[in-house]
Amino acid sequence: MELRQKLLALEASMNEQVIGQHELVRMLLIALLCDGHVLLEGLPGLAKTRAVRTLAGHLEGEYRRIQFTPDLLPSDITGSEIYQQHAEREEDQFRFRPGPVFGNIILADEINRASARVQSALLEAMEERHVTVAGKTWPLPGVFMVLATQNPVDQEGTWPLPEAQLDRFLMKVIVDYPSRENEQRVMQLVRSEQQAKYQTADSTPAKHQTDITLDQQSIAECWRAIASIYVAPAVENYIVNLVEMTRQPQQVSDAFASYISLGVSPRGTLALDRCGRAYAWLEGRDAVLPEDIRRIAPAVLRHRLLLSYQAAADNCLADDAVRMLLDAVVA
Repeated sequence: MELRQKLLALEASMNEQVIGQHELVRMLLIALLCDGHVLLEGLPGLAKTRAVRTLAGHLEGEYRRIQFTPDLLPSDITGSEIYQQHAEREEDQFRFRPGPVFGNIILADEINRASARVQSALLEAMEERHVTVAGKTWPLPGVFMVLATQNPVDQEGTWPLPEAQLDRFLMKVIVDYPSRENEQRVMQLVRSEQQAKYQTADSTPAKHQTDITLDQQSIAECWRAIASIYVAPAVENYIVNLVEMTRQPQQVSDAFASYISLGVSPRGTLALDRCGRAYAWLEGRDAVLPEDIRRIAPAVLRHRLLLSYQAAADNCLADDAVRMLLDAVVA
């Protein structure tokens, strides 16, 4: 099975386990193909954690979950040095014990419930792909993907991520309620899973059994294939124009200008390019179309736009601003 067909089969398998969240599943796969990180925002119970766990179940590697709480310390994430009392040599008295960040798929659950110190420790690892403890640098695995979740409603006891740090995430995916039909299918799926669990003697949840498993070498081959996807100068101009209009919003419209306080950084330009190439590859094309950029633009741009107080007063969300931008800028 060729790589693209394997990824599409993986997507179909995930959609059978995470019902009614096709957009979420597709964006998770694109982020994996782009070697990027994702911020998942949605109310509790909308399958954010299940989607991450399902993706990890199809990948070869270590899956780690970090539950962010107010009393968490940076060393609880990165790891720390442990004193060895009976070490024979002086240089062996302290041994580094890696923290949970040394995995392949990292679920940072409720990232906004930890202090800024802890958030910065994780975000530094995301950006630099290594951890420095006691002056020594420890590299993270080649396949390293952080999927952070946050609740948009409950703000008590939380530390919202600063806009500059949100830029470290390749995408921000909004997870919404499933449809009536899909919610009924979710109920049936969970019921069947419970029946299967209680019928077995071992009550330990088993890893999802599937023939579709993506090893790390295959992921690296996907990265190389996506890097060779062609982006025409016209599409490059379209990407740059989209980003440029967020910095000069008055050229879009007066209403759009009143809603934007700060435009998109060059990271947004690079993210549109990478995600556009990944989307085109999944669709079976060897070149990026403007429609690919429009398709992934909301997930890439919504957390990079800093909205004004006027936007809040007019109940204009980031997705509304992105829609205004896409309608105004012609490919």
